[in-house]
Amino acid sequence: MTTIAVLPGDGIGPEIAAPAVQVLTELLGSQVEFNEFLFGGASIDAHGTALTDETLEGCKASDAVLLAAVGGPKWDTTDPNAPRPEQGLLGLRKELGLFANLRPVRPLPALYSASALKPEVIEGTNLVVVRELTGGIYFGEKTRTDTSASDLCHYTTHEVERIARVAFELAGRRSGRLASVDKANVLETSRQWRQVVHEVAVDYPAVEVEDVLVDNCAMQLIARPSSFDVIVTENLFGDILSDEAAMLTGSIGMLPSASLGEPGTPRPLRARARLRTGHRRTGHREPARDVPLDRDAAPRRPRSPGRGRRSRISSRRRTGQRTAHRRPRRQCDDGRSGHRRARSSARLRRVPWILRPTSGSTANSSRGTRRRCTS
Repeated sequence: MTTIAVLPGDGIGPEIAAPAVQVLTELLGSQVEFNEFLFGGASIDAHGTALTDETLEGCKASDAVLLAAVGGPKWDTTDPNAPRPEQGLLGLRKELGLFANLRPVRPLPALYSASALKPEVIEGTNLVVVRELTGGIYFGEKTRTDTSASDLCHYTTHEVERIARVAFELAGRRSGRLASVDKANVLETSRQWRQVVHEVAVDYPAVEVEDVLVDNCAMQLIARPSSFDVIVTENLFGDILSDEAAMLTGSIGMLPSASLGEPGTPRPLRARARLRTGHRRTGHREPARDVPLDRDAAPRRPRSPGRGRRSRISSRRRTGQRTAHRRPRRQCDDGRSGHRRARSSARLRRVPWILRPTSGSTANSSRGTRRRCTS
């Protein structure tokens, strides 16, 4: 029999955990057994800590963990010694070795109006954010005095390699495109990240990997989200980008999230309800749908005629308008004219401009690197 540890958490957590358990019971019946444990703010109120030994042992003894939600203003504090619900999340990930977080993002056409972006911007979006979950600044050494504070960001090559392989395997089952997000123009940990990702890429010749700086990625997720397929990045960057990508659908509660570890470890899954969407007045309802990891996005709309410089020039020619203002075409070496200048790389012709490689990649030591952020 399959056993699932249920962690309702706090806030809206118990409210969404109950129907999730009900749905699983209807689907699996007597094949699954649920064991509920206190976690997060609820555990702090009852035991003074976000993750008790009993809850941790119950999760380790289960086949999977169903986690609802944690965190709220009730437990927000600047006291470094006060317990916080998020400490339970970090402790659970570390103890279970859950190093890979997957968040698929695919807005449903029936819910395009729920997004803050225009439908034509999010149309065709179908991406997955792969986030490293047990390293980086969240798990580094932390110090604080009356006048300063610091958080150490530390990554080993092994940590980067294993999350990179998860992303490459996933990209290979989808469109074969992978965007590796870092801040290699500033951070040493990001330069190591980029080097290791490039080394792993040799084992996956069918996957086309591109380096994207994190600030550019944040902008392009809003401007051109359909240009991305699989995104892999470190813990801090992934925390921010995955939530930003989730808002393409209108709410982070619309999307699932899975935290995975090595084979044989329980896998916490974020709960969500399968939605049935329909017209409010007619009552017509569409069948429930999940968000699969395999890419099968709807085809993009064809570009309308008359848009772009080439179409405008052709229009002028058809209508007899003057075209003398155009610059003369570049003369070729063999005396022929009319040939457009070829791009420098055939590889770049197949890749959207936002995913083209950035400069600044440098070689780095194979050992782990560190950065310390101070304030």
